[in-house]
Amino acid sequence: MPLQLVEHPLVRHKVGLLREVDTSTAKFRNLTREITGFLTYEAFRDLPTEPKQVRGWAGEVQVERIAGKKVAVVPILRAGLGMLQGVLDLIPSARVNVVGLYRDEETLEPVHYYNKLSHDIEDRRAVILDPMLATGNSMCAAIELLERAGCTDIRALCLVAAPEGIRSIDERHPGVRVYAAGLDNELNDQGYILPGLGDAGDRLFGTQ
Repeated sequence: MPLQLVEHPLVRHKVGLLREVDTSTAKFRNLTREITGFLTYEAFRDLPTEPKQVRGWAGEVQVERIAGKKVAVVPILRAGLGMLQGVLDLIPSARVNVVGLYRDEETLEPVHYYNKLSHDIEDRRAVILDPMLATGNSMCAAIELLERAGCTDIRALCLVAAPEGIRSIDERHPGVRVYAAGLDNELNDQGYILPGLGDAGDRLFGTQ
């Protein structure tokens, strides 16, 4: 299974607050940012470092710096934008790329309408952001776009995932690891996660 579930007590607490129907837009945004920070911490444990000599308060000291070209963060428009700052809080040098996808509500298939990628994205660790991993179709479409651009190191962050979405990633892109704050029960007939969070984009942007 490609899923890495982040089950820290603080994460579980914050996901519980996200699930409340009366959580305000501002609070939903802040919680999303905070949870994304936890997910980012876990997703980039493997970043390589290199030694660097700096001048400290008591003289020269050897420290560590992240080595080489680093991270390309790829939010799926529009809901993925709500997770962006949570990554940038920890990795402010990350290049920001975007992929525009929306779900056809009849077929549940993704429709691609826009993308803007860094010129050197093939040299970076790409992390896709999408709050809800439901059918997995949009995530797989984003993964395929990045693979065509030359990416070989791709991971994904989501707030909650459905088993159906995890199975889809496992079958179609087994090398991609998904970091999630919650694994929910199932999808309903409309392809929404149960118990889920509702429409994360609407809740993040106040358009519900």
